[in-house]
Amino acid sequence: MRRFAVLLLAPLAACQTEAPEAYEETAPSLYCGTAELSENAKLATESEVASKPQRPAVKGGTIAVHVHVIRRGEGIANGDLPDSAINDQLQVLNAAYAEAGWSFQLASIDRTTQPAWFSLRAGSPEETAAKTALHRGVARDLNLYTADPGNGMIGYATYPTHYESAPYHDGVVILHSTLPGGASAPFNLGDQTVHQVGHWLGLYHTYQAECSSDRGDFVSDTAPSSMPAFGCPVGRDTCGAGGDDPVRNYMDSTDDGCMNTLTAGQRARIHTQFDAFRRFP
Repeated sequence: MRRFAVLLLAPLAACQTEAPEAYEETAPSLYCGTAELSENAKLATESEVASKPQRPAVKGGTIAVHVHVIRRGEGIANGDLPDSAINDQLQVLNAAYAEAGWSFQLASIDRTTQPAWFSLRAGSPEETAAKTALHRGVARDLNLYTADPGNGMIGYATYPTHYESAPYHDGVVILHSTLPGGASAPFNLGDQTVHQVGHWLGLYHTYQAECSSDRGDFVSDTAPSSMPAFGCPVGRDTCGAGGDDPVRNYMDSTDDGCMNTLTAGQRARIHTQFDAFRRFP
């Protein structure tokens, strides 16, 4: 993901509703590592969805969650998370997706002490080894790996369309210190996992279109924006049309305390993607 340092109009620091003031918005030290698909890849996904057999549309359900705690050693700083942090994270996920009809139920927790796997970088041999050993369930089950992806990465996820070709790679990897109460403030309320699970459910970044209104995230009711938002710049409008940037949306890049929204279009897309790629094993 690209990084920016630009002068914008928005409230300084916390999300507020007062008249905005000028401030310099700079990219944070942590960022989403989920791949931004090419236009051709996104179009291929839409074509594949359209080719699926017509069935009664799914409108939500319960997703089993298998949590894999990968730790370097003892202690929270080494990724050794307590059950309480995991339970708190599940509460955050359930609150975020309840309006869309989805709930997340803890199915299992396992803990692996393996320093070589702790830096669980996407595409690495260590990622393949860890996921091959630990992955559980089928397409509709969420495998959540807590580790330290490194290089400033908050986490990354696989998209629903990728499950069939690489089922054991499916899931979400998240920086352990971003779970509720972790050390990675302002990304420590659990909303970064909500963001990555959004990708796992088929959502793209809201700013992926760069002001294009016809495609981008393939959701019609997210206002266009030309770049990710950092902090909480409420009132920012980088495209000059279509409304203020959706900085409170879970699929932008703002602080956890700023994220609180999924649109009706995003909720509908989740249903469609789940129906096409995750409904059955």
